[in-house]
Amino acid sequence: MVLEFLIKGVIIGFTASVPLGPIGVLCIQKTISKGRISGFVSGLGAAASDMFYAIIAGFGLSFVTNFILENQLYLKIAAAIILFYLGFKIFFTKTVNEIQQSKKKGTGLFGDFISIFFLTVSNPLALFFFGGAFAAFGFAPEGSGLTSIMLLTVGVFIGAALWWTILTTIVNLFRSKFKIKRLWWVNKIAGVIVILFGVLAIISIFYLSENIVNETIR
Repeated sequence: MVLEFLIKGVIIGFTASVPLGPIGVLCIQKTISKGRISGFVSGLGAAASDMFYAIIAGFGLSFVTNFILENQLYLKIAAAIILFYLGFKIFFTKTVNEIQQSKKKGTGLFGDFISIFFLTVSNPLALFFFGGAFAAFGFAPEGSGLTSIMLLTVGVFIGAALWWTILTTIVNLFRSKFKIKRLWWVNKIAGVIVILFGVLAIISIFYLSENIVNETIR
C-alpha cells in the first residue's frame, strides 16, 4: 500500500520533532512574544530541515552525506554561532518594542523561518536519526520507487508540521496570561536556555575536533 509510506513518514516526522531542544524553546518564545503565526512559521523552518535530511536518507545521496559528515565540525560551529546570536538577541529584546512589532502582520516571518531552518539543518545528527528511523520501519533506499520515497519524505514534513501546530496552539492558549512583566521574564529565561544550548554545542565541537585530530594521527 503506497499510503503506508506517507503514514510512516508522518510518524517519523512527528517523533523527531517532539523532544524539546533549542528549537522548541525558540518556537515557544516566539509564540508567546510575537504570536502563534510566528511560532508556527518557525516550526515550519524546522520541519523543512527535517524533510531535507529525510530526502538525503531516503534517496541515499551518498555525495551529500559525505559532504555533511566531512564538514560536520563547521556545521556545529555555525549552529553554536546561531544559538549564541539568537540567545543574546532574545535576552536583550525590549519587550515593549517586541509587542509593537508583533502587531504588524507578517513582520519577520521569513526571518523566523530561515533562522530556524539553518539552525536545524546545521545538526548533522538528524541524518543518522532519519537513516535509523527508516531502517527501523523496514524502509530501504535501494529498490524503493520514487513515489514511495517522496511520500515518505512528504510525510516527515507533515508529521513535523503537525507537532509544531499542536505545540504553538497550546502555548498560544496561555499567551494572554503573559503581560509585559512576565514576557520580560520569558525572554530572559528563554535567552539563557538557548545560550546554554550554544555552550553545549561549543563543548561538542571540542570533543569532535579532538576525535578528528586523533583519527588524523592514527
